[in-house]
Amino acid sequence: MLKHRNVGSVGRAIALLALLFPLSFSARGQVAGWGTLELLGRTPAARTAGLGMDWLPLFGDDPVVAIDNPSLATAPMSGTAVASVATLFAGGSYGTLAYVQQLPRMGALVGAFRWNNYGRFRAFDEEEVAQGEFAAADYALAVGYGLWLDSNFSFGVTAKPVLSQYEDYRALAIAFDLAASFTNDSRRLTATLMARNFGAQLMTFDGTVERLPYELAAAVSYKLSRAPFRLFVAANDLQRWNLRYDDPLNPTSETDPFTGEVEEESTLAGLADNLLRHVAVGVEVSLGKPLFVRVGYNYRQGQEMRGAEALNLSGFSFGFGLHTRRLDLAFSRRNYHLTQAPNYFTVSYKF
Repeated sequence: MLKHRNVGSVGRAIALLALLFPLSFSARGQVAGWGTLELLGRTPAARTAGLGMDWLPLFGDDPVVAIDNPSLATAPMSGTAVASVATLFAGGSYGTLAYVQQLPRMGALVGAFRWNNYGRFRAFDEEEVAQGEFAAADYALAVGYGLWLDSNFSFGVTAKPVLSQYEDYRALAIAFDLAASFTNDSRRLTATLMARNFGAQLMTFDGTVERLPYELAAAVSYKLSRAPFRLFVAANDLQRWNLRYDDPLNPTSETDPFTGEVEEESTLAGLADNLLRHVAVGVEVSLGKPLFVRVGYNYRQGQEMRGAEALNLSGFSFGFGLHTRRLDLAFSRRNYHLTQAPNYFTVSYKF
């Protein structure tokens, strides 16, 4: 399936890439993290989190890639199951179960079930009388389909119905991902353009329609010839340029305590800061054939979660993985801010 080139297929792939851009303008106000049902935007597995990414542009046999990037579902992933869990704040947890199956000459199917458990809470009425406990959680199904147009170009689409239940309040939505990818003949370079989480709420909590965490993003991975590492770079939230906001703990201007003069941030510094807020980078290093170490950095996360201190590990992530012919094990830790860093554990097994 990946051995033949076809000029017409290349044209269709380019057309598909072009179709992703109008989606960004139809939902330009919907920035990832500025909407409801945030389960849709969460990192699915340890490998992804350890690289500081939300999804991966990577050709290979790891089914974790196909969960959030169906355009890169490949035949070597077929028959592989994934189980992943992350420990969240205040006793919450997030998990993913997934399976990839190749279809004869018809692409690949990716099925996943995700949940975000916020834990149990004590309930009170208007008179502050205890009414027992209630649970809060999000649940999502994902059905993805990926097809290779030729040996270099592929596309994929995922449908994701999502249910949120917080005590007696419920919300239901349907979201879609659309992705197009290119990988070169050596498989050392892979690039993906993706429109994520566009869709609509079908049922609301209180009658108010909220925005889904829509995002237009691009990412690329590249492995140097004979080098034991692969580089990852992502450009996130391309549907909106300005990702900055007024932070009282980190003001953009400073007042001289002696003269009282206000020193404003330069225009160049502001542009550079805003540009970097769109960028996430990571590197995966091979320590021999089965063992990998991963490190990543998300600049926007680091800036928004750094607090008043000038230096901390907010935005950094790291992890390691063990890859064998049938079994993959991965662990990572992603530093959101000074006091909390979720731990991710992922197991993949090829039947």
